[in-house]
Amino acid sequence: MLIGLIYQVLYSYFATVFFAYIFNAPKNSILIIGVNGSLGWLIYSYFYSVYHSGIFRSFIGALTVAILSELFARWFKMPATIFLTAGIIPLVPGAGLYYTMLELIQKNYSDAVNKGIETVFIAGSISIAIAISSSIFNKQINKT
Repeated sequence: MLIGLIYQVLYSYFATVFFAYIFNAPKNSILIIGVNGSLGWLIYSYFYSVYHSGIFRSFIGALTVAILSELFARWFKMPATIFLTAGIIPLVPGAGLYYTMLELIQKNYSDAVNKGIETVFIAGSISIAIAISSSIFNKQINKT
C-alpha cells in the first residue's frame, strides 16, 4: 500500500512537471510546481482512507494546491497561476469524463448520468477550492 502511494506521488510529480513544461512555465519554477502537484495528490490520496467521497477529496486536494500556489507565488515573486495551472492537473477528473462517454456509447444512460454528475461535482469542488483560496489571499493583501 505504501509503495503504491509512493508511485502515485511520483507519477503525479512527473505529470505536473511535464505539464508545467508544456505550459512554458519559467524554468526555475518547474520543480516547485511538481512538488505542488504531488503534494495535492498526496493529500487527495490520504483522504481516500478517511472519506470515500471523490468530491470531498478533490476539494481538499485542490485547496492544498491552491494555497501552496499562493504561498509559492509570494515566495518566488511570480503569479499564482504559474503554480496553480499545472499543479491542479493530477486532480482533474479526466477518467470521469472518459467513463461518462463510454457509458453513453454503450447506451447505459443511467450510469452515464450518474458518472457525469459526479464528474461535474468534482470539477465544481476543484473550482470552489481555488476560488476560496484566491479570495482568502486577496483579502489578506487588501488589508495590508
